[in-house]
Amino acid sequence: MTLMRASTVLSVLALGLAACGGGGGSGDDAPGADGGAGSDGGGGPDGGGDRGPHPFGTHGGYHAGGVIFPGGSQVDLDDATAAAYDRWKARYLEPACVAGQYRIKTTPATDAYTVSEGHGYGMLLTVIMAGHDPDARVELDGLYAYYAAHPSDGDPALMAWAQDAQCHDVDGVDSATDGDLDIAYALLLADRQWGSDGAVDYRAAATRIIAAILASEIHPANSILVGDWANDAGDAHYTGTRPSDFTVGHFRAFAAATGVARWTAVADKTYAVIDALQTGFAPATGLLPDFAVGATGAAPAPAPAGWLEGPDDGAYAWNACRTPWRIATDYLMAGEPRARDAVRPITAWIRGVTGDDPGAVVDGYRLSGQAIGSGPELAFVAPLAVAAMVEPATGTNQPWLDALWTFLVDAAPGDYYGDSLAVLAMVVVSGNWWAP
Repeated sequence: MTLMRASTVLSVLALGLAACGGGGGSGDDAPGADGGAGSDGGGGPDGGGDRGPHPFGTHGGYHAGGVIFPGGSQVDLDDATAAAYDRWKARYLEPACVAGQYRIKTTPATDAYTVSEGHGYGMLLTVIMAGHDPDARVELDGLYAYYAAHPSDGDPALMAWAQDAQCHDVDGVDSATDGDLDIAYALLLADRQWGSDGAVDYRAAATRIIAAILASEIHPANSILVGDWANDAGDAHYTGTRPSDFTVGHFRAFAAATGVARWTAVADKTYAVIDALQTGFAPATGLLPDFAVGATGAAPAPAPAGWLEGPDDGAYAWNACRTPWRIATDYLMAGEPRARDAVRPITAWIRGVTGDDPGAVVDGYRLSGQAIGSGPELAFVAPLAVAAMVEPATGTNQPWLDALWTFLVDAAPGDYYGDSLAVLAMVVVSGNWWAP
């Protein structure tokens, strides 16, 4: 089961390496490049120090080769990101129905009042913004308490994917993989940020969730299931996957935290699925579909219409719009060449069709590049900014990245989904993402 966005529902109803390039640059004095950036082709960074807290504004740990940042000072980038977070927090982070619990309000962008996907975003943002937000740990603990109060029937270490305004589980008490992945990663970050000897043992909680994800949301063939409800071989969705769950950087962190080597196999399988989909179905654009079928084998394909959410299940739509952020982050943090090679064609294609104008991005495309959307939405624009940080083999993305950053900074608040992806993208683009 996965979340059906209100905008998607309406659609269904209606249808029945440039170190000196540009103002940002990628040299050691560029934003985000201080302290521990790897060498070109090197391994993962330490995120600005391999132990101890990592308050917002602690930079470093990004891959050094072919990574750029928006023009302007680091102070300006940080201030814009912090301001965007403050607006996001005021609109979407709220006390839940039980004292001490917090939740993320996702309605009306989703059918439910709140969903586990948004919960994961909230946990990521609160722990990352510690140092700017003085209440970050209280909020993170409250979000964790809400997660713990809403276990999935399929696996109680995972989160029931949707609740109503009264905090009652709705639409099936089972999980959605994307939320669980982010919740586990956020808890690993919390362990590093604050240690695990307080009210919540963050590392133990993260380890428990990671084990549950591997047991209930990863196929025996190491592809990523859409939720614990799809882990039965008799389910029609058992061999399918959702590319927006391809959080390969999370998998690296899970392997390091648990010592479970299988997470490396999951990462390898993920990149194999990406390559097969891009080569076979989007050679001109690099776009990935909302859902794919046959992901357990060697020939995955875009899902047919109506496979899970609607007529655009096989298109680059409201789920897949997250893939440039998810995949590019693995290059920024680990220098993974497969991530670089996956996002470069997406950036080259979108720059060509928009003329470097973020306002020309539309909210949906066929994998061929045919537009099916009607105009720009933050959910589609923001992830492209993360991909733009990865330089092409020749030339520079600097004009495109600068235009995207300006678009994000100037954007008026919209709905939970776009606003959340915008802040998360700004965290990465400003040099404030890190690994536990």
